[in-house]
Amino acid sequence: MDEKWEKLKKWIEESNNIVFFGGAGVSTESGIPDFRSENGIFMTMNEYGFSPETILSHSFFMAKPDIFFQYYKKNLLYTDAKPNKAHKALAKLERQGKLRSVITQNIDDLHQKAGSKRVLELHGTLYKNYCIKCHKTFDLEYVTKDNEITKCDVCGGIVRPDVVLYEEGLNDNTVMEAVNDIAKADVLIVGGTSLNVYPAAGLIRYYKGNKLVLINKSATQYDKSANLVISDFIGEVLGAVTGIES
Repeated sequence: MDEKWEKLKKWIEESNNIVFFGGAGVSTESGIPDFRSENGIFMTMNEYGFSPETILSHSFFMAKPDIFFQYYKKNLLYTDAKPNKAHKALAKLERQGKLRSVITQNIDDLHQKAGSKRVLELHGTLYKNYCIKCHKTFDLEYVTKDNEITKCDVCGGIVRPDVVLYEEGLNDNTVMEAVNDIAKADVLIVGGTSLNVYPAAGLIRYYKGNKLVLINKSATQYDKSANLVISDFIGEVLGAVTGIES
């Protein structure tokens, strides 16, 4: 095993207070594309004449919900995706009492599907939906019947995914829980994220320890501040150091 991987394994074995902070790269090994890489969701052409960032904004959702729903249901839903070794490794560490929490920018529910219990979803989840008029909640199955605007079966209001759109703020309670967990962590593992999306990326500044681990295929702006940098696929790394083979 690589020397850096060995060091990470040692730190994990010695700690019972680990926090994981992850981004889109955690799910790419499950077949879900990220957003801004060469083949990312935001880099592919769409037929609507608007940028993905515009379509996935609050004001666009309110003004043109028909296009919003067509785009979102066609490009953001990967219901057949399965947890990969990264998700499984983190769930295993939680069961062992080593991992305090998973803090994720992802909206795909794969951490929960792998068995993780404490998952702080900074950007919400596609698996929860609610009516903007009467606030009745709906599961994903309800909204995936077609590519049209999803309407509430009680009041007829629009049913939207419980995700943070552009122009919307993060949930204050979720942010505070994330800050608290990071600030108290012994080991902070950051993986599958370029750390360019704010305000989420700024949360790692609350870490006060000396075991900041960055696992990402490309360099990040925090590499020089980290105690350990591993440039590799996060599923391969976490799978190897925790004994997850597939």
